[in-house]
Amino acid sequence: MVIDVVAYSESWPAQFEMVARDLRAGLTCCASAEVEHVGSTSVPGLAAKPILDIDVIVDQAEVIEAVRALTALGYVHRGDLGVGGREAFGAPDDGIARHVYVVTRGTLAVRNHLAVRDTLRARPDLRDEYAAVKLALAADPAMGIDAYLALKTPILQRVLAAGGLSDAELEIVARLNAPVGE
Repeated sequence: MVIDVVAYSESWPAQFEMVARDLRAGLTCCASAEVEHVGSTSVPGLAAKPILDIDVIVDQAEVIEAVRALTALGYVHRGDLGVGGREAFGAPDDGIARHVYVVTRGTLAVRNHLAVRDTLRARPDLRDEYAAVKLALAADPAMGIDAYLALKTPILQRVLAAGGLSDAELEIVARLNAPVGE
């Protein structure tokens, strides 16, 4: 599988808004719901895989209702995929490429996503270093997704540390990004 990392696209914020509008309309049952553009496509100037990452942040009491609402919109529930406080969904169509997650407010799952986004938006030096690592890894035609995730962990750890995550939280994130079986 080739890992496709491309230059930042000015179209990504508009694509996010299109998807977010539909999500918000379908989440009227969840008073606490916030829809956030996270991941590399949410950082102006950052090279990224051209797939939006979207967090639907809800209070713990509304997680089940949010999962039901996204399922009713046609999203395919994939479970937590080993990440506590997060429920992953496949897109219901072949339109805008995206990963959508229902994340519980205050958990490491959402704090991790927001810390990466906010730190890279505020720190062009880290943004550019992160982009260089991603582009170099993606240039290797033999690079698999597990290795890609693991090999960008050192720069990601620096980003998250700058974003205020504790050493214990950094260790959890590092374990989640480690290749399967390690």
